[in-house]
Amino acid sequence: MINRRIFSLGLGSTLLAACSTGSSTNTPATRMQAVPNAGWDAWVAGFKGRAAAQGISQTTINTAFRGAGYLPDVIERDRNQVEFKRSLEDYLAIAASDERIETGKQMLVRHAGTLSQIEAKYGVDKEVIVAVWGLESRYGARRGDVPVVSAVSTLAYDGRRGAFFEKQLVAALKIIQDGDTTPANMTGSWAGAMGHTQFIPTSYLAYAVDFTGDGRRDIWSEDPTDSLASTAAYLSRAGWVRGQPWGGEVGTVSGTPAAVLQPQKPGPRIAVFRNFQVIKRYNNSDSYAIGVGHLSDRIAGGPPFQASFGPDATGLTLEDRKDLQRRLTSAGYDTQGADGVIGNNTKSAISAYQRASGLPVTGEPSVALLRSLGG
Repeated sequence: MINRRIFSLGLGSTLLAACSTGSSTNTPATRMQAVPNAGWDAWVAGFKGRAAAQGISQTTINTAFRGAGYLPDVIERDRNQVEFKRSLEDYLAIAASDERIETGKQMLVRHAGTLSQIEAKYGVDKEVIVAVWGLESRYGARRGDVPVVSAVSTLAYDGRRGAFFEKQLVAALKIIQDGDTTPANMTGSWAGAMGHTQFIPTSYLAYAVDFTGDGRRDIWSEDPTDSLASTAAYLSRAGWVRGQPWGGEVGTVSGTPAAVLQPQKPGPRIAVFRNFQVIKRYNNSDSYAIGVGHLSDRIAGGPPFQASFGPDATGLTLEDRKDLQRRLTSAGYDTQGADGVIGNNTKSAISAYQRASGLPVTGEPSVALLRSLGG
């Protein structure tokens, strides 16, 4: 089976690197601009012959590359990927935030009929499908607006992972040739992941489905139906066991688990079943699979994990860190949210507060800092 993900960023998906503690890479404000590049032009000229040899028509090639271009920002993103090494507690604070849970519940109601039909056909729990949607694109809010042909051709020309991205480019052209979408409408992340649940082109060809019956496997539409069904189809073919849980905190799930994990000590012990490994086929990360599973449980009305993670290395609990963020924001140093995860925005706010208060500027949280803010 083709792994849907191109690469894994630390503990999970690129979406989680774009939450309130950092900056988004897939919002409309980041629309990339093509620039002239003679090397890319020459590479494309050579590629067109290779594409034709793989069954891509001249009409499709001409249409796909009309308006395409070299995107230097894509190379910059590729060269400067941050390796996020978040604790499971921080990861879950983002993946299963109150906002993401509440929106997931709303989406479960809004698309109840469609999700029930998808669940009936593929056997994958509708809450799991919605949870994947929530982690991958914030329920469609961050699907990416980078032209895929330009992005993957830029990466293929660059050569660092040239063979992989040339394969993605050929797949993208096949999608266009099949009539599922147009070059102008084929947008996604800077690395070519597309739609509500972020399929790369080769995975799209292998697993995407036309659930609406309109003759197109449209994962780019505002209507998420084909995307959600495609995700269910992917998980089903990866071996999803109908009626079996993904896992859960030890003591809350029945049956004999495949394994018991404790990714962070102190922290919850998590019993996992086969479906946990199936979720990992979507993104090969324990934290991602736990995040999807736990978010799906919370969307279904389940409780948070009961075991405490305890204070972090600075002596602050998750609630302490949330309080710190709220107090900084109230004092005029906006942390862009209070999820308890100390990212770039919070560190910048801490530094600004320390500077204004005549304190040593470290940008790091501490018990003393919380106390100085009245905590």
